[in-house]
Amino acid sequence: MSAPATRAAPEITPELVAEHGLSAEEYEQILEILGREPTFPELGVFSAMWSEHCGYKNSRPHLRTLPTEGPHVVQGPGENAGVIDAGAGWGIAFKIESHNHPSAVEPYQGAATGSGGILRDVFTMGARPIAVLDSLHFGSLDSARSRYLLDGVVRGVGDYGNCVGVPTVGGEAIFDPVYERNPIINVMCIGVLRLEDLMRGRADGVGNAVMAVGARTGRDGMHGATFASAELDEGSDSRPQVQVGDPFTEKLLLEASLELIERRLLVGIQDMGAAGLTSSGTEMAARSGSGIDIDVALVPVREPGMTPYEILLSESQERMLLVAKPGCEEDVEKILAKWDLEAAVVGRVTDDGFFRVRDGGEVVAEIPVAPLVNGCPTYTRKGIEDPEVRRRRELDLAPYSTLDSDEEASASLLKLLDSPSIACRRWIYEQYDTTVGTNTVVGPGSDAAVLRLADSGRGLAASLDGNGRYVYLAPRRGAHIAVAEAARNVACTGARPVAITNCLNFGNPLKPGVYYHFSEAVAGLGEACRALSTPVTGGNVSFYNETPEGPVYPTPVVGMVGLLEQLEHVIPSAFQEAHSTVLLVGSTKDELGASEFLAVCHGVVGGPPPGLDLEEARRLVDFLVACANRQLVLSAHDCSDGGLAVALAECAIGPRNGPLGVEADLAGDVPAAAALFGESQSRVVLSCNAEKVEKIRSVAAEFGLPIAVIGAVGTRDGRFRVSAGGVRIDLELDRIVQVYESALPRRMGQEAGLTT
Repeated sequence: MSAPATRAAPEITPELVAEHGLSAEEYEQILEILGREPTFPELGVFSAMWSEHCGYKNSRPHLRTLPTEGPHVVQGPGENAGVIDAGAGWGIAFKIESHNHPSAVEPYQGAATGSGGILRDVFTMGARPIAVLDSLHFGSLDSARSRYLLDGVVRGVGDYGNCVGVPTVGGEAIFDPVYERNPIINVMCIGVLRLEDLMRGRADGVGNAVMAVGARTGRDGMHGATFASAELDEGSDSRPQVQVGDPFTEKLLLEASLELIERRLLVGIQDMGAAGLTSSGTEMAARSGSGIDIDVALVPVREPGMTPYEILLSESQERMLLVAKPGCEEDVEKILAKWDLEAAVVGRVTDDGFFRVRDGGEVVAEIPVAPLVNGCPTYTRKGIEDPEVRRRRELDLAPYSTLDSDEEASASLLKLLDSPSIACRRWIYEQYDTTVGTNTVVGPGSDAAVLRLADSGRGLAASLDGNGRYVYLAPRRGAHIAVAEAARNVACTGARPVAITNCLNFGNPLKPGVYYHFSEAVAGLGEACRALSTPVTGGNVSFYNETPEGPVYPTPVVGMVGLLEQLEHVIPSAFQEAHSTVLLVGSTKDELGASEFLAVCHGVVGGPPPGLDLEEARRLVDFLVACANRQLVLSAHDCSDGGLAVALAECAIGPRNGPLGVEADLAGDVPAAAALFGESQSRVVLSCNAEKVEKIRSVAAEFGLPIAVIGAVGTRDGRFRVSAGGVRIDLELDRIVQVYESALPRRMGQEAGLTT
């Protein structure tokens, strides 16, 4: 093939190739694919599609090992979002994405556009978004920068979702100095659809019109995919690479897209997300084995003088690329106009397998689709555990394993409840609309969100979970725990966990220590998903989350979705009735490693994370679902960060009609510190009416689980009394509530421009 007629400046030099994130070896592969030197637009296209963000060059070999099939899976990885069968002709589309680097540079727009992008991934599948969950990781709130980032991100997520009309119903917020300059911002969206309306991102049908719809293309977000595939540098200003979102346009685009799909006018549709027109066009063609011919001179732009390079790589928000059915172009344009949006035919589907780009009459790029999309070079590297990690894991914890007095035990609990990673998140979620759309049954503050499946009497539950400290100290075990905790949280509502999406947040994969964490964590995710029958339907890898000070903790975040057959059987997490019986399912072991207790009360990150038996974790899920179906329990709450004492406090604080006291005795030979604050896995605090205790014991025996009565729920004016290992926590309930609920507002205060 001869070179295209026009070659854009500047000249392609080794320095320019390196600036585009391509190695010399990768550039040689590009020369072999093209049989010539690339044009400047072609170099940009390869740079974007072969970036880590789009090409998964360091992760794909490991991601292929994850389980992706199961009885509920309709659409697995490879599409805009995964889809599971919810029964009765309904499907659930869900996906998680990261917007870490943009949020570090411009927190409000970074978080807002991350929310917008994940919404589009879901509604391009033909699903109406009904909920968003977010997993937020920041540095210590003693830092003014962390407070600034938290404030901006929360407002960005809240404003975007509120304007579009999609509630934010749950998630997590973690605070640790390792995330100081590189926060982790992961957003998960859930949508519902009739399976007959399922749409995919394909470019089928030679001659079919390719149309750009939605907002006009600008220069914002240039090289966003490449920006997401590099470390954050001190002093670098990457604001031009952060997109600017418009939630009101997003709402119009959502409604227009769903109408187009419902009226059967489309062959395929895809969000112009990372790498913009380049990724959407080439990926749609690759899925269909077709080609695509577009003219950038026909793309509606909002800035004069935009070059083909800029139009191809812009990540301006609220845009879609779609392929219309033959003869439907005018109907598409009318529907977009009805929603005050633009639609323009910018190209056609071809049968030659090329991504061909014209600028008026001149060809400026001509690349074979298959090697561009599916031929990104991948690397399997050698991972080596950092000796510092091993040293921390083998740390002697004996100096921290005793509680010498009742006063020390009580003070430790209050300190944990005051920790932002455990404390009440109301300051965050009250800035969100959590109920718009009327589908929210259980919102933020519970183990998992619960949503109504319209007109079916059924529901779905969703949870976002991850623990970077665990994965840092023992990556495979930490990944097991992330999946098991997400499943446990969903099962505590009575729902059956069925599938996950994941967002894998790690440092620079070229570093052996980071690569070791990544490969081990992915292996652990796969093992846990197989054990719990929760296949992976899609997700996102975010590498290069580090600054000159080093990487963040390896932070895989698991978004779990479960199905609840009878919505009226949903179980709350907080105590419900005074004088009800409190039970503990699962075993408490002498385990303090990697705990919040060590980090908060002693400033220590070390020791091995708690052990986890995956088979026991599966049986616990079965037990919880059985208890819900038989309507045996009043409440169920996962025991995790901060241990059993914190779990009991959260149960006591959380009742809708006001806090309830508790009296509990954690009998056994486990030392007090581990009994109260250790984070042994596969444990759940239950409450029930006294007459149901024996039936619950019987169900526990059926699934081979230990269970014990540990106390009773008190009254609304009662106290919080918990004994273990010879010490006793005895606190006024009001004191516990005050500490728990004031921790975040007190730290944010006026510094974030907000009142408490």
